[in-house]
Amino acid sequence: MSYIDLHTHSTASDGTFTPSEIVALAAELELSAVALTDHDTMAGIEEFLEAGAGASEVEAVPGVEVSVDFTGKEVHIVGLFIDHEHSGLNELLREVRVNRHARNDVLISKLNEMGYEITMDEVLAEAGGESVGRPIVAKILVRKGYFKEPQAVFDDCLKRGAPAYTQRVLPSPKEVLELIKAAGGVSIWAHPLYRAANDRTYMRKVLRTLKPLGLGGIEAYYTTFTLAQSRAVEEVAAEFDVLLSGGSDFHGGNQPSVELKKGRGDLAIPADLLADLREKAGK
Repeated sequence: MSYIDLHTHSTASDGTFTPSEIVALAAELELSAVALTDHDTMAGIEEFLEAGAGASEVEAVPGVEVSVDFTGKEVHIVGLFIDHEHSGLNELLREVRVNRHARNDVLISKLNEMGYEITMDEVLAEAGGESVGRPIVAKILVRKGYFKEPQAVFDDCLKRGAPAYTQRVLPSPKEVLELIKAAGGVSIWAHPLYRAANDRTYMRKVLRTLKPLGLGGIEAYYTTFTLAQSRAVEEVAAEFDVLLSGGSDFHGGNQPSVELKKGRGDLAIPADLLADLREKAGK
């Protein structure tokens, strides 16, 4: 049986593997398809597609991940099979990155007030790419010895409700879903469940709103999901007649416990999901 991974991040956002290295690793792991879904940027897609063209054994699926504001909560939308040169989507992503940078300024100031020595220059140098996320901040604080591992940084400082947490200005679901469609893509609600939660009520609430706006699918297979969580997503997806997707959320060395293809060890996303997603995108 062949497998796929439709949620990964490269050096264009907050991963440590270049786009071409992700394709090479996917081929080595015998994935039949891999998607590059960097946060708020499609800067790595051209390199990714060029590498995919040279690796006939693995399909390179162009994508992006964008956070949207859903009734005051952050919901992540992955676009698959997108045209990375679409002007409207690129303009939206540029605005999102501006807002992300403004958030980072405030976040770093809060960390400084808490006694952590970290600067924006350090963060930008560490990131390399144009979309700088909180995992980069966590990586620096771990390297400086303030914390033992990145999750501890999020728990103590960066997650919602923690002292340094700073909300970003996010686009609306309608705007993002419409632009993903305009760019020839299919939109997927990424990691709809958090940690050990199995909240079917919340999933139904989101899907009632987002499906009429153009949402095409939902991630049922994800690194942190238990078997019960995946089953819950499958069942709710069937209720709303949306497609299934899945991915590891691979970030390379920035999240060393998460591997491409396998997640934290037992992730296995069947390749037969891809045909329906491709058809939904009109490809």
